[in-house]
Amino acid sequence: MKILLVEDEYRIAKALAEVLIDQNYLVDIASDGQVGWEFAKAFPYDLIVLDLMLPKLDGITLCRQLRQEGYSIPIMLLTAKDTSTDKVIGLDAGADDYVVKPFDLQELMARIRALLRRGITILPPVLEWEKLRLDPSNYEVTYNGQSVHLTPKEYRILELFLRHSHQVFNRNDILKHLWSFEEPPGEETIKVHIRSLRQKLKFAGANVDFIETVYGLGYRLKQTF
Repeated sequence: MKILLVEDEYRIAKALAEVLIDQNYLVDIASDGQVGWEFAKAFPYDLIVLDLMLPKLDGITLCRQLRQEGYSIPIMLLTAKDTSTDKVIGLDAGADDYVVKPFDLQELMARIRALLRRGITILPPVLEWEKLRLDPSNYEVTYNGQSVHLTPKEYRILELFLRHSHQVFNRNDILKHLWSFEEPPGEETIKVHIRSLRQKLKFAGANVDFIETVYGLGYRLKQTF
């Protein structure tokens, strides 16, 4: 899951990002509302954690702007203001939840997990393609009943293909979905991950082109039926 954290207080942003990363989330940090808006337009996110008081573009305005432009990403507001009026304004602007600073970190993480679950309830519990099965609940991947042991990045690439099984992804698409803004690798790294993923699937019995190259466009799952 990829989260955009829009927070201008460096210490809060750094501490919260570290906790999220420890929980295996990918995190981008924007230090003002305008940068947050640019990030939200440029990259796909599963959740936006948004401070209310921001330079350049405040949180309420950014929230309204995202909703007016048709973005349905779950949004959690963070604010030092704790009045009913402020909460109503935030929720009316399109926020899905509202947490007051100073917040309890465990409660905040629980609310983040709840919002993320809300966004994936329409997805099947187990993703399948031919003889391949990927179970997001326990990160288990099998092909024809045989376990396939993947690195975290290989797993996320395969999950991305399975969730969008008829879509072609170029290397830049994969980077945008699965790497944070601050840690982008070279495009050659994507080729290495795809090659390793193909070899592991082949070892389990899949065709070598189970993930096929669409020349000039990118990669996708190969349909053989």
